[in-house]
Amino acid sequence: MSAKLYDFKVRRIDGTDSTLAEHKGSVMLIVNVASKCGLTPQYADLEKLYEKYHDKGFVVLGFPANEFAGQEPGTNPEIAEFCTTKFGVRFPMYEKIVVKGSGQHPLYKYLTETKPASRKNPEGKLRETLEKHGLGPKNETDIMWNFEKFLVDRNGQVVERFAPDIAPNDPAIVGAIEAELAR
Repeated sequence: MSAKLYDFKVRRIDGTDSTLAEHKGSVMLIVNVASKCGLTPQYADLEKLYEKYHDKGFVVLGFPANEFAGQEPGTNPEIAEFCTTKFGVRFPMYEKIVVKGSGQHPLYKYLTETKPASRKNPEGKLRETLEKHGLGPKNETDIMWNFEKFLVDRNGQVVERFAPDIAPNDPAIVGAIEAELAR
């Protein structure tokens, strides 16, 4: 099953073709991101994680998506410029993709099938707020919102999925990353 994750074809935000095999042997945090979301400041903490653990074999992979209230309307060049100028993002960013619903990218189909439910934030109110506005996920396997995170081990196995309102610097995420890096 691990070979499958590495086989997914993706494009870097600059349009160059790639696969996740370029990160084989690394612990990955795969995140669907957006520029105009209340959670957008998470870019800063994702970059801090990347900087702190990159030399130990960790990488954050950002996949812009526009399925959540149109909060990622930009073009790939606009998104790239926003991320570098506003948050100093140096972790790999990929072209905008569809992460749920019609046209879902095969990578996200695989991720959600492999890890169908996310770890919830016990104090989180995001899901409740989304549901009040008719924006909640249609089922438990759907990506809830921008900044849902999938942790992948060095062998390409999806080991954890975190709800969007669990911040990248939350002890649950940091602890899971450190545990994977120690293996």
